[in-house]
Amino acid sequence: MVSAREWREIPGRYNLIGSKCTNCGKIFFPSRSFCPDCRRASIGKIEPFKLSRKGEVYSFAINHEYSGFNDRQMPYAVAFIKNDDGVMLAGQLVDVEFDKIQIGMRVKAVMRKLNEDGEAGVIHYGFKFVPDE
Repeated sequence: MVSAREWREIPGRYNLIGSKCTNCGKIFFPSRSFCPDCRRASIGKIEPFKLSRKGEVYSFAINHEYSGFNDRQMPYAVAFIKNDDGVMLAGQLVDVEFDKIQIGMRVKAVMRKLNEDGEAGVIHYGFKFVPDE
């Protein structure tokens, strides 16, 4: 069964929609209802913002342990990506050999299957990152 929280997160999860403070220009992901820097001055000045799907690898790790989120595909690479808007995103790196991954490597977000709840369960989709060639 899909929870209410999952439905609320759909704009961000499937479209990379964050928010932007029009008072100071800071971008947030996930979306925020106010800016922690501007505080009260940001009330009514937060707008939806579509994030860039492209960026570069900021840091990464190769995981050799099962974590429950990737349908037992091991080992796998995870990374922090600094996107072209300056926002940090976390996700799995796919379609690349581990020895080819490096800091600063250009990547793009693509929609992929993340996991499923059993054989007859809900399939969860989300973004993974692939090399941007």
